[in-house]
Amino acid sequence: MSTFQQPDPKDRPARLSVGVVGAGRVGPVLAASLQLAGHRPVAVSGVSDASRRRAALMLPDVPVVPPADVLERADLVLLTVPDDALPRLVEGLAETGAVRPGQLLVHTSGRYGAKVLDPALRAGALPLALHPAMTFTGTPVDVQRLAGCSFGVTAPVELRLAAEALVIEMGGEPEWIAEELRPLYHAALALGANHLVTLVAQSMELLREAGVEAPDRMLGPLLGAALDNALRSGDAALTGPVARGDAGTVAAHVAELRKHAPGTVAGYLAMARATADRALAHGLLKPELAEDLLGVLADGTEGSAR
Repeated sequence: MSTFQQPDPKDRPARLSVGVVGAGRVGPVLAASLQLAGHRPVAVSGVSDASRRRAALMLPDVPVVPPADVLERADLVLLTVPDDALPRLVEGLAETGAVRPGQLLVHTSGRYGAKVLDPALRAGALPLALHPAMTFTGTPVDVQRLAGCSFGVTAPVELRLAAEALVIEMGGEPEWIAEELRPLYHAALALGANHLVTLVAQSMELLREAGVEAPDRMLGPLLGAALDNALRSGDAALTGPVARGDAGTVAAHVAELRKHAPGTVAGYLAMARATADRALAHGLLKPELAEDLLGVLADGTEGSAR
C-alpha cells in the first residue's frame, strides 16, 4: 500500500500556470490534480463538444482557447492528444513560434519518450514525458485514482528531478523509462490493461448467453482473485484446463465458441497457446498431456483431441 502524502502547497512557493492542449480524458484530470497541489490552470483547448464538457467539469472557469493561446498563457503545458497526433502537433507549435524558451512542455503518451519533443526543445522548451499507468474516465474519480499511480517518466537528465517532482505532486510514483524502451513499456501496459477489458467484456457476453443474469457479480470475485494471484505469484498462479492439460475440455470450449460466438475463437486459441507455453515452461503442464492439448489448439477441432 502506498504511504505517499501529497505535499502541502504552502511548502512549495514556486507555483506554475498550467495549460492543457487536448481536453480528452487525461489532460483535464492531470491539470485538476496539479491544481490541488497549488498550481494554477489558466487555459485549455478542446474542439469537440465532449471535450468542452469535460473541461467545464474538471476545470470550471478555465477558458477554452486555441492551442497557441494555451502556450502563450502557461508556464507548464500538458500535451494530451492521441499518440499519432503528437509529433505533428509539436512540430506545428514549434514552427509557428508558439513555444516559449523555458516553458515546461509535458506529453502523456506512453509510446513516446522525450525525443518527440525535440522541435520544441530547439525552440527553448523543457521537454518531459510523463505517462500515467492508469485508465481514465475523464471524471473527478480519476484524480483520486492517481494516488499511488505509477508514471512512466522520460526526460533529459538535467530535468529528471523536475519531472519526478511533478509526478509526486500529482500523487503518483515516478518510474524511470529509457527513451528507447518506451514502445516496449507501452506495449506491456496495453497487453495487460486494454486486452483485459476485451477479455472481460467477451466473458460477460458469453455468460449472458449461458443464462447468467448477473455476470458482473459472478466474475468480480473470480477475476479479482485471479489478478491478485497473478500479481503476487506470476505464472505459478496459472489454473484451469489448459494448465492442467485437459484437452477434451478445451476442445469442448472451442466447439461451443464456434457455435455461439465465432468471433471469440481466434482470441481463445491464441491465449490458450500462450498459456500452454508458459505452463510447460514452468512445469505446470505435464509434457505427456501437452501433445493432445497442443493438437486441439493447432486446429481448434474436437476431433484432434481423440
